[in-house]
Amino acid sequence: MSIEIIPLGAGREVGRSCVIVRMAGRTLMFDCGIHMGYEDQRRFPDFSHIAQTDDFTPYFDCVLITHFHLDHCGALPYFTEMKGYNGPVFMSGPTRAIAPLMLEDFRKVCVEYKGESNFFTSEMIKGCMAKVTTIELHQTITVCGDINITAYYAGHVLGAIMYHIECRGYSLVYTGDYNMAGDRHLRGAWIERLNPHVVISESTYATKYKELKMRREKMFLKKVVQTIERGGKVLIPVFALGRAQELCILLDTYWHRTHIEVPIHFAGALTEKANLFYKTYINWCNENVQRTFLMRNMFDFQHITPFDRGNIKAKEPMVLLATPGMLHGGLSLSVFKEWCEDSKNTLILPGYCVPGTVGHTLLKSKTDVVMIEGKEYEVRCEVQAMSFSAHTDHRGIMQVLKWIHSSNVVLVHGEEERMRGLLQDVQQTMGVPCFMPGNLEHLMIQVNASVPMKIEYPLICDYRATHHVNFVENIFQNNPRPQELECNITDDWILEDARSISFSCEIFCSLNQLKSTLEDSILQLLSIEEIAESRLQLTWDAKDDTLVSPLLSSLPQAA
Repeated sequence: MSIEIIPLGAGREVGRSCVIVRMAGRTLMFDCGIHMGYEDQRRFPDFSHIAQTDDFTPYFDCVLITHFHLDHCGALPYFTEMKGYNGPVFMSGPTRAIAPLMLEDFRKVCVEYKGESNFFTSEMIKGCMAKVTTIELHQTITVCGDINITAYYAGHVLGAIMYHIECRGYSLVYTGDYNMAGDRHLRGAWIERLNPHVVISESTYATKYKELKMRREKMFLKKVVQTIERGGKVLIPVFALGRAQELCILLDTYWHRTHIEVPIHFAGALTEKANLFYKTYINWCNENVQRTFLMRNMFDFQHITPFDRGNIKAKEPMVLLATPGMLHGGLSLSVFKEWCEDSKNTLILPGYCVPGTVGHTLLKSKTDVVMIEGKEYEVRCEVQAMSFSAHTDHRGIMQVLKWIHSSNVVLVHGEEERMRGLLQDVQQTMGVPCFMPGNLEHLMIQVNASVPMKIEYPLICDYRATHHVNFVENIFQNNPRPQELECNITDDWILEDARSISFSCEIFCSLNQLKSTLEDSILQLLSIEEIAESRLQLTWDAKDDTLVSPLLSSLPQAA
């Protein structure tokens, strides 16, 4: 039995997250993002690899979005409204609230600012969001009768979630982007120890180790102060939600403590709405934010004001946080073009920039000249990369992979060279298979899935009438109310690799009493687990069918 994984995006790259999973006859899509480094159809996942059609509804059982970043949800209106998918779409409440604003802002940049055509419209965004069902943290939703979806807290940004999927004995975790370290406004990621067959994990900072938070913040504030003291301006490209709030809290707190009078501005149409979302979904924030919310709301900034575009050419020192975060368009790029040729100014890039963006070029370039929209700009300003990224580092990735305890690890959403280093580390330290499929590759992972079984009591009666007493008889002989065991046998209980049954254990004083009824030879072949309160599950390999024949013979209709 196998689980098939097909990245349509984020395969050995960062951006355009879209991972297809096929298991137990079901097909799921995790995330549906765009690549910020492209300005043509390559920005979207290649759905034609799945089918040449304008109606994808029959090809997918559901779509699961982890968070509102465009590289994870930016292609969703394209998929639902232009590619005809009309099935279930799931995301968290904060993501459902924020995503349409992010999508509309992106649409305006592409269509109204850059003049692109063949793009989704505002009405399409509304139609897309109408298809969304929200899922709460730790809530389990069942789709198609047998796909059980559970959401876990991922940190990263407001509303980001991980998914655990269970379907007919198969188990899989998809992490999306996550952050194991809490910050000034969000908690660190948390998930149960699920022991799935497969975990699909992001690997943005696969081999990187983040600096200590206190040291990183100190360096950031020092660079900001040095710049304004020499009469310069500081440009900090950010996305409207996430690191923007983190840096605003840091700067506002420092300005309050030091009484600095140089203005801090935040530019971006989503700013006020973004802060409103944090107030609305305060329960997603960390304990410190929640505790101080009524006394002093951290998102009511005292020293940060909206930016007037007329001040782009101003000579006075200032600090400006502007969107978008990778300098791939919008106001942050416009401001950079105005400020980059002044050596007094500083550009601080606080997050990851994908290849193809101006931000990535500045971080990787060895020259002082950058080409933007066909024009050369001489970069005299100071350029600093200071990672305030909400992605976990190597230490955090290994921590969550070891904790989840999966039989197989699949890496996505990372740069190939670094992913290879992480892959080797996973294999050496965890001793499990690790894979890093490229885009459009079909990865088949063999797993030993087991389907929980329920035994109808009439079958036990049939067995008692026609067979000698064995351990099944011993199990049920002291049951005063056998009718409580009534249930149904699943249609596909016989599997290629494993067998499993589950039943009420109210008839036992304890799990140990069950084990004491079994012969040692049979006990060695069985895995006996209490899967829920008052329910036991027995699992064994298919190759041991004949040795466990007393158990199999209790199911004569399925034998």
